[in-house]
Amino acid sequence: MTQKLLPLNAKSYVFACTNSSQDECFKRLLFGSSKVYGAAAMRVKKEDFLFLWNLDSDLLYGVFRAATNAQFSIVPEAWERKYPYQVKVEPIGKIIPLKDAKKLLNSMGVERSSPLSRSKTISILELYRPSSLPINQWFEQLAQTEAARYLDISSGPKSWQLLAHVKKPEVAIEEIPRLQSTTLWDFPRQSYGGSPKGNNKYAGVTPAELIWNLVWKYTEPGDLVVDPMCGSGTTLDVCKEEGRRAICYDIAPPPNRKDIVKNDARKIPLPDNHVDLVFIDSPYGDNIRYNEDPNCIGKISSETAEFYDELEKVIKESNRILKPGKVLGWLIGDQWVKKKFTPVGFLLYARLTKYFDTVDIICIARRGQSSNTSLWHNRARRFNFYLRGFKYLFIMRKPLPVEKKNEEPREITWAYYKRGKG
Repeated sequence: MTQKLLPLNAKSYVFACTNSSQDECFKRLLFGSSKVYGAAAMRVKKEDFLFLWNLDSDLLYGVFRAATNAQFSIVPEAWERKYPYQVKVEPIGKIIPLKDAKKLLNSMGVERSSPLSRSKTISILELYRPSSLPINQWFEQLAQTEAARYLDISSGPKSWQLLAHVKKPEVAIEEIPRLQSTTLWDFPRQSYGGSPKGNNKYAGVTPAELIWNLVWKYTEPGDLVVDPMCGSGTTLDVCKEEGRRAICYDIAPPPNRKDIVKNDARKIPLPDNHVDLVFIDSPYGDNIRYNEDPNCIGKISSETAEFYDELEKVIKESNRILKPGKVLGWLIGDQWVKKKFTPVGFLLYARLTKYFDTVDIICIARRGQSSNTSLWHNRARRFNFYLRGFKYLFIMRKPLPVEKKNEEPREITWAYYKRGKG
């Protein structure tokens, strides 16, 4: 089979451009993406197949090969810095544009936010085969590592005809989350993708997609993320996969996580103005048993001022280590225990605003709590109370330093008047 000429891990990606940006893509032999599709773009490896979709003309140009691994800002000035997630490309033979690209990609189930699997890659590569070239020679040409030395684009677009096997549904080879667009975030599962992020059995474990969204909204590859109360290490696992540096602490780290540093969040051993993002999923009170450390803030009742006083120490440290203008994300929930409601979120938010400016407040749907059972829902209806259905995600920004105006001393001219005789 000619398909065997391609490696088993062969995959491809679709980049996009417009009429105004296409010439720069071809001139520089560089493809780029905005933050919306940055997570997929940054997964491109050297030798992957690439296609360029012009959204204005609805043409899909191919075939290209990645000449480098994707990197952040290979050519910083390209496209006026709008598309910094970049990869250098090489043409494979004559570049051919396919008509009706949107219809083609929809029919194949192709999304720009995920890589194309080997089978989809093969299917789309078959559509670019020159009519004069036998299919076995076409795949031999594609399998060669040497690309064309210059860009030669066919003058006329080519029509395509889908093959029957293209339409079959297929599981994505790699699950890449989507950036959230509203202030209501709902994650049915704790983790995503093929590798676990944190331990979903851990008390109060954080949804991995929540951290993924903060990482991609407020940092760039290579930035430093700190989680002072990281629990089972969800933040660390997400950052490793997304190309961010991470330092994670916990007062009682799991014994199987040697990459989590034992430390109390009220005193973080990092210099001032050093970190690009801080994420905290703190205790909500003493109603959950987090660990056995006697100094754990989770052993203090959230009905007392002491609880918020101790969390304020963590707030101060987070503010100290963050660079000015950078972001803190803090996840917390309210408490209803023994017929008493405590607005933990509101009380914490009041402390946060003493040190940070508010970016936004997100509602995080609660799904994994132990009370999310038919038994507890029935009790809530019978005894007239509400189960906790959401948490707050406070997104706060460290203020930029206020510039002091250098006011020059004013020159004052005194006027002297003769005093008249009294």
